[in-house]
Amino acid sequence: MKVNYKKLWVLCAEAEISKAELRKRAGLSSATFTKLRKNQEVNLSVLLKIADVMQCNAGDMTDFVPDDKVLPIEADA
Repeated sequence: MKVNYKKLWVLCAEAEISKAELRKRAGLSSATFTKLRKNQEVNLSVLLKIADVMQCNAGDMTDFVPDDKVLPIEADA
């Protein structure tokens, strides 16, 4: 399984919080934030800090996707 943080970036956009502001408010290092931007694994403590800032749960900001997930090909309607 892989992690995807797309939901987090959508939450930031909806709350009008830039990525830089989120990093500052959550007290995250630039290296940790780079991991988030690259959809890499981070410690649970990082997700808890972000959840506190964004007032959300882990499921609101992450998705777990299978390594071999293939996007379905949509048929023409």
